Amino acid sequence: MSQMKFEELNLSKELLKAIDDMGFEEATPIQAQTIPYIYKGKDVIGQAQTGTGKTAAFGLPILDMINSRDKSQQAIILCPTRELAIQVAGELKALSKYKEGIRILPVYGGQPIERQIHALKNGVQIIIGTPGRVLDHIRRNTLKLKNTKIVVLDEADEMLDMGFREDIEKILKDVPKARQTLLFSATIPKPILELAEKYLKDPQFIKVVHKELTVPSIEQYYFEVKQKNKVEALSRLIDFYNPNLALVFCNTKKRVDELLQQLQARGYSADGLHGDMSQSQRDRVMGKFKSGAIDILVATDVAARGIDVDDVDVVVNFDVPQNEEYYVHRIGRTGRAGKAGKAFTFVAGREIYKLKDIQRYAKTKIIRREIPTLVDVEETRINLLLEKVKQVIEEGGLAKYIQWVERLIEEEYNSLDLAAALLKISHGREGESEDQHDELENTGGVAGMARLFINVGRNQKIRARDIVGAIAGETGMPGRLIGTIDIYDKFTFVEVPTEYAADVLRIMKDNQIKGKKINIEPAKSQALSLLQGY
Repeated sequence: MSQMKFEELNLSKELLKAIDDMGFEEATPIQAQTIPYIYKGKDVIGQAQTGTGKTAAFGLPILDMINSRDKSQQAIILCPTRELAIQVAGELKALSKYKEGIRILPVYGGQPIERQIHALKNGVQIIIGTPGRVLDHIRRNTLKLKNTKIVVLDEADEMLDMGFREDIEKILKDVPKARQTLLFSATIPKPILELAEKYLKDPQFIKVVHKELTVPSIEQYYFEVKQKNKVEALSRLIDFYNPNLALVFCNTKKRVDELLQQLQARGYSADGLHGDMSQSQRDRVMGKFKSGAIDILVATDVAARGIDVDDVDVVVNFDVPQNEEYYVHRIGRTGRAGKAGKAFTFVAGREIYKLKDIQRYAKTKIIRREIPTLVDVEETRINLLLEKVKQVIEEGGLAKYIQWVERLIEEEYNSLDLAAALLKISHGREGESEDQHDELENTGGVAGMARLFINVGRNQKIRARDIVGAIAGETGMPGRLIGTIDIYDKFTFVEVPTEYAADVLRIMKDNQIKGKKINIEPAKSQALSLLQGY
């Protein structure tokens, strides 16, 4: 894998600033190899799979090569599907954050064409669209390609498989011959070669070759999790499997910092590692992880290079890795020295397609699993507690405590009831009334969780860590059990386990968060009326 930094690719300072905001640390192989040729004005054929960073490979130089003072259309990117067109447009808009005067428009079927026509009339330099809708605009004369300098065929093999060859050729014939053409495709079958020979001029062929990597013999699972529920899902997995050491991978530096803050707020012993840290900082964090002073290390792929720890029980891909090789490198951090290991991957939405690419490349099977329920987690905790009880019995030295228990037995309590009561005191809380329990079961929270309303929010400078700290500090409930926290301008919703909800409501009533007196109640009665304006 290339380790080239973006600063080495002669990108403008505006693009470098946007990349830094997004938290990416280094260029992927396809980016490192293609960007220099695109800047030189060469036609390029890039063979690369989905998820290798090819959008930025052509998008970054295009954004630098566009004349922002010229409002006419200068670049067109053809994609096989509306979903990919939207995705590419979104990424280019994020990358052009500090580029003034650049307008980007996705055009695709299924969206009212009048809206697209209106946007085109106002001037757009970069068009990202499906062949059919682009051709429709050309026929209507609402899209003029006479000033087009760059054409990109993204996922060309898929476009040909979908029957778009004729449309593509009509579009290419409408574009000036003095243009730069970039073709990206996962495979290069004969029809792609024919298209390239006909429409590309002396193209530079770039193929990202995957190294042959062996996937360790470890258990691999994936979980379909919405982005907003990932922190809660990670908390449940850690509580359920109780790993000695866990390594959690994120795709960006920003993501590492955000996740680390949330884990620490929930009471986990965690630290982070990414490229913005000095070598002395990295050494300090690694020392803590190796010694067991922290249980969880959150890291980016770049920062994790060189990690050599034999006792990592679990690797979690909090983000699906950007390419297949990263996946193999990540999970190889566990299952070392003949020990068992587990690898978990969180998948959201279209990321399932990336996961399928990973499985094909790595020749491995990643099995779908459900996130453990609160009941599962509770059972695990009870079993751990019982194991500790057995250990204490084996160690002896219980004479003084036996005397106290015997006193209660003399009062006609049996030993089984006493043991159960002590277990309940150690582990849980006393139950609420049936009416209150029903109310808390119907607050809109996920299974096993009660959603509570608090009347403070962003306007009071409230952060997730303030909510977690206040509830955990006042009620004694472990911060790691707190679920999703949604903070709005004037109020907040927080999910807590249903079994703790009554205590949280009772203790936090008329309490303070960050010096501000709060009102807290079950969410359902508040949610509908307050969210109407959002």
